[in-house]
Amino acid sequence: MAMSDSGASRLRRQLESGGFDARLYVKQLSQQSDGDRDLQEHRQRIQALAEETAQNLKRNVYQNYRQFIETAREISYLESEMYQLSHLLTEQKSSLESIPLTLLPPAAAAGAAAASGGEDGGGGAGGRDHLRGQAGLFPAPGGASRDSAGPGEEGKQRTLTTLLEKVEGCGCRHLLETPGQYLVYNGDLVEYEADHMTQLQRVHGFLMNDCLLVATWLPQRRGMYRYNALYSLDGLAVVNVKDNPPMKDMFKLLMFPESRIFQAENAKIKREWLEVLEKTKRALGEKRRREQEEAAAPRGPPQVTAKAGNPFEDDEEDEPAAPEAEEEKVDLSMEWIQELPEDLDVCIAQRDFEGAVDLLDKLNHYLDDKPSPPPVKELRARVDERVRQLTKVLVFELSPDRSLRGGPKATRRAVSQLIRLGQCTKACELFLRNRAAAVHTAIRQLRIEGSTLLYIHKLCHVFFTSLLETAREFETDFAGTDSGCYSAFVAWARSAMGVFVGAFSKQVFDSKESLSTAAECVKVAKEHCQQLGDIGLDLTFVIHALLVKDIQVALHSYKEIIIEATKHRNSEEMWRRMNLMTPEALGKLQEEMRACGVSDFEQYTGDGCWVSLSYTVVAFTKQTMGFLEEALKLYFPELHVVLLESLLEVILVAVQHVDYSLRCEQDPEKKAFIRQNASFLYETVLPVVEKRFEEGVGKPARQLQDLRNASRLVRVNPESTTSVV
Repeated sequence: MAMSDSGASRLRRQLESGGFDARLYVKQLSQQSDGDRDLQEHRQRIQALAEETAQNLKRNVYQNYRQFIETAREISYLESEMYQLSHLLTEQKSSLESIPLTLLPPAAAAGAAAASGGEDGGGGAGGRDHLRGQAGLFPAPGGASRDSAGPGEEGKQRTLTTLLEKVEGCGCRHLLETPGQYLVYNGDLVEYEADHMTQLQRVHGFLMNDCLLVATWLPQRRGMYRYNALYSLDGLAVVNVKDNPPMKDMFKLLMFPESRIFQAENAKIKREWLEVLEKTKRALGEKRRREQEEAAAPRGPPQVTAKAGNPFEDDEEDEPAAPEAEEEKVDLSMEWIQELPEDLDVCIAQRDFEGAVDLLDKLNHYLDDKPSPPPVKELRARVDERVRQLTKVLVFELSPDRSLRGGPKATRRAVSQLIRLGQCTKACELFLRNRAAAVHTAIRQLRIEGSTLLYIHKLCHVFFTSLLETAREFETDFAGTDSGCYSAFVAWARSAMGVFVGAFSKQVFDSKESLSTAAECVKVAKEHCQQLGDIGLDLTFVIHALLVKDIQVALHSYKEIIIEATKHRNSEEMWRRMNLMTPEALGKLQEEMRACGVSDFEQYTGDGCWVSLSYTVVAFTKQTMGFLEEALKLYFPELHVVLLESLLEVILVAVQHVDYSLRCEQDPEKKAFIRQNASFLYETVLPVVEKRFEEGVGKPARQLQDLRNASRLVRVNPESTTSVV
């Protein structure tokens, strides 16, 4: 429905006012609205206003974003010019300082010597600028530069000194203490957020020969940075990100358990970053391999070791150690072994769990039945660290904190890979814990309908379907594993059944539903439980054990209700024939008695609509048979005694009342009518109760037979004062 401009403006002002109270607004709107139609129209107006506001917000965000990009470009141009100017100044200063002191006048020589002393002490600004010029840390307009330090340890040390001067924070102080550390490449980058690809911050990357330093740009201080992170190249993986305009010239750094995305200024600089990172990592891998080989080489006497360094010396004295070295040597120079730790990092970061485990299996198969010299032990130590990381990720995949959507099959990847890693017990525990959380969440999110029986149908469908799917998935995942896992599953199923019964009892028994409703609900639950037998999982005894107390209480409560109702009718008994007034009412009663199992009820009907039975006996018959039918739906062996005792108590109330009436009544006509009701009760109702109980339970009840036999004494000797018990 379209909304006028004046109405929209008025509604907008009302919602934007500072004192707007949502509760008061909804209350007034409900009072003033004329039916559901007005509320629907008002809802459409508010929705239209919300959509308009969202569009305006998007338009403003886009406009501000464009302005931000333009401003960032201008700042970048200014920064580039400042870098060029600073670079020119440092070059001029370094040229002046490189002039030999002997060629300068005495005064100039003294000044240069003082500057040199300040440089050696590390306290002079001129010294620092000179080092900056040599280190090449001011990139060209392209945004990146390779290390331009002179050869030798002195040039590399100057590079690191300049690095520490430009980066604030103590995160890189230990770089100076690492022998052989030097700068390989550096340049400006822009970091983006991985999920939504929104720009986060400007950074500067400093690539060392064995690590990568990331520093954030300080806008208040030109040319200065703040320490952000330091990553070892051993655990760093570089992934090229395909261009997807407007996002382009990007690459991703993977370091478990995080990843970061950076954008270079153009495609050329991005290509340089990828190439130099790859070459540096490869060079580091070669260095590590050489160190391993040197560590694995046999160590002879000192003089032999000295000769081994000279290729022109005779090394025959080393020959006796050769056979031992050959026995312990394992070829680790293959490219896939050298790149295995990095490949594992990439697989873990990309969630390629199968690929990671395949690599581990390949390595284990290769090293099987081989010796374990120090290089192999070191390789295994590095790989074991990746295995722990992979296990940690797989454990997180199965944690209940993760989304539980997708059902049990969603856990198959993580479970199967944990089993392949030899952690079957942990996989079983995490799988069952995940499914327990899923079952609990599904039950908690189930809406409580107005009808209890409808809610129980949904509850049983959700729970037993989940249990069945879990059992089938468990059989698929853990087939052929340790049988202890199956015991754990049975224990878990019993625990899950406890959660189900808790929700079931709260809705059925705690809410004081009628016995007929409770019986139908229990019947539905037992039918669903029997379906688990198709997969060999019988939990019927579990649900019986968990429900027995609630059912006992329900039977006892309903028994008391019947007894109280029967006693109340007995107190008002006049021993008169029933007059149903209409043939329809008589036909309905006959149908009800046939449903109760009394097939020959017609013999008690007379002319018209009269019935030769009292209202009390007929009502007792219908109520007792109804109680028996509902109780049989709830029946299982643990309730046999409870049900039988409750039934006997109910019957005794009627039997004792008839016995008392026969002994106390003096009117012959009424006494004959009482005898007729007693005959109906003893010869028709009690046999029907006994037969139906035997059919429902599967065996006869001796107590009911004794009660029927004892009732014959009343019919034979109605004057007897003996109570029927």
